[in-house]
Amino acid sequence: MTTTPPIATDVAPIERRDKDLAREPLAGKRNDALKDPLKDPFLSALGERVRLLRARRGLTRKALAKLADVSERHVANVETGVGNASIQFLRQLCVVLNCSLAEMTGDEAASSPDWLMIRETLRGRSDEELAKARAALAALFEQPTSESTRRQRIALIGLRGAGKSSLGRALASEQGVPFIELSAQIEALAGCGIDEIHSLYGQTAYRRYEQWALEEVIRAHARAVIATPGGIVSEPATFNLLLTHCYTVWLRATPEEHMSRVLAQGDRRPMAGNREAMDDLKRILESRAQFYSKADQTLNTSGVQPEQALARLRDQLSA
Repeated sequence: MTTTPPIATDVAPIERRDKDLAREPLAGKRNDALKDPLKDPFLSALGERVRLLRARRGLTRKALAKLADVSERHVANVETGVGNASIQFLRQLCVVLNCSLAEMTGDEAASSPDWLMIRETLRGRSDEELAKARAALAALFEQPTSESTRRQRIALIGLRGAGKSSLGRALASEQGVPFIELSAQIEALAGCGIDEIHSLYGQTAYRRYEQWALEEVIRAHARAVIATPGGIVSEPATFNLLLTHCYTVWLRATPEEHMSRVLAQGDRRPMAGNREAMDDLKRILESRAQFYSKADQTLNTSGVQPEQALARLRDQLSA
């Protein structure tokens, strides 16, 4: 837990400090920096949050600079929205102000006491305890979905080349339910291909279409097998929606097998102009593994023929 550093004894007395604070513009008010079109809106908002956090701690600008061992002029520049602060500089301020970097740079916790207290309650908890907390919050604020209901929609997650499409199509055929490629639903909503969505509208728009497509699939299909895009875990709201309404299975494979399967499908894009493609793939898999592991079940498809993988998937789902 972050400890609050003691206020140095040579800091201005409380009476003078309070007068200094009173002379400074209030943190909650919009100052001239936000009205100046030449100033970056993000830097202006960052400066206002620093001022708010400093005021909450009852520190003058001079005292904050002294305790953080930084230049008071630099603090002033940041607070007025004209200083482009380094991450290390902001971290030094965070230690003194007893806040997280995310809180300083724009997390809603900066303005919500309840969010701050929830954060403190969850700080340092194990993954198992956090999973229980997430489930409890979902039960409190969302329409509970029973496991028997979720099992009617099987969602396959994992990187490209894991076997989501081939296994998903075969499983859906066996069960007599629709097979849905979520990527195709995204393209139908957007009216263009995935690559075009990214190039024309950007990553943020793509994630919105992804969430809308999943919501539509959940509304329209009480029973289905769904193959999801590999990056669906990147957006917490969409992934939480998937976990809440579908029974998820992580189709896992080695990076080498992921790559070989994609190349065997005739898709050369992973290797195009990228000698470090395998290293990139390993980094992506490593960064997403903790999210994929939130699935209800995991099936390792490495070194397994499609028929064997389908039989194992069938057995796991019926267990």
